[in-house]
Amino acid sequence: MRVCRTISARSQSPTALTIGNFDGVHQGHQAMLARLKEQARALDLSACVLTFEPHPLELFAPRTAPTRLTSLREKLELLAAHGIERVHVSRFNRAYASRSPQDFIERVLLEGLGMRWLLIGDDFRFGARRAGDFAVLQEASRKHGFGLEPMPTVEQDGVRVSSSAVRAALAAGRLAEAEALLGRPYSISGRVVHGDKLGRQIGFPTANVQLRHNRPPLSGIFAVRTLDGHGHACNGAASLGLRPTVDNSGQAKLEVHLFDFAGDLYGQHLRIDFLHKIRDEKKFSDIEALKARIAEDCDVAREYLAAKERA
Repeated sequence: MRVCRTISARSQSPTALTIGNFDGVHQGHQAMLARLKEQARALDLSACVLTFEPHPLELFAPRTAPTRLTSLREKLELLAAHGIERVHVSRFNRAYASRSPQDFIERVLLEGLGMRWLLIGDDFRFGARRAGDFAVLQEASRKHGFGLEPMPTVEQDGVRVSSSAVRAALAAGRLAEAEALLGRPYSISGRVVHGDKLGRQIGFPTANVQLRHNRPPLSGIFAVRTLDGHGHACNGAASLGLRPTVDNSGQAKLEVHLFDFAGDLYGQHLRIDFLHKIRDEKKFSDIEALKARIAEDCDVAREYLAAKERA
């Protein structure tokens, strides 16, 4: 997959295009990508996605912006896994947001991206003051001759599939619901970095995974499965949160204790699939109490994962 950080003045190849943040690349997004690829093949066009960095709400309302489900790297990896040929990552800033809908259509979509066919979600808005909508695009399609199609809502068990629905399920610890909405277990990927080595000192060494954002969409203690950069899988128990017993920094941390593992993961990229929530975070009276509870959590995680593998 080709990733472009800039949009040229004039595209060298025509595209079938869809636009959005694609946070989480959930089942609704996947349906859009499948339809995009289908039409791209029918029209002999490149399947192209236009996305933005940062999320627009992180620019305009950073205190109330939603937590991210995926980092940019994770999002690009998922888009590539779903067969997208080209992704344009546009830097979203106030100048970009101030474009008129007509300027965005003509300069960015038609000239810069070579758009010949466009698929958009039913809630898509664009341009200064969010003045652009499907009606504006319909008028432009008649004027400029590009194809236009709205993407219908995708539902899962009567629930509209959306990034917001995934966030709500994760925040409530409903991992099976989140997995159904995503079409895969929720995961976080990151590089393994050095920590304070406390886990090693109390008999539960951990891989400390670097978080891209300090507000992950879930917290607690979990049964997990990991995948390293060489494709090796391993079961484990993970702590994601503020570590209230041993840390008052207010910084979220992801620590994973891998079962039956011997080796060095420092510097490697590790993916953690969250399969079952064991409990919420808790502040313990001392390290011995914490150590005892970690042992219990690991037993629960082992039992859950063994049962899952037998099923």
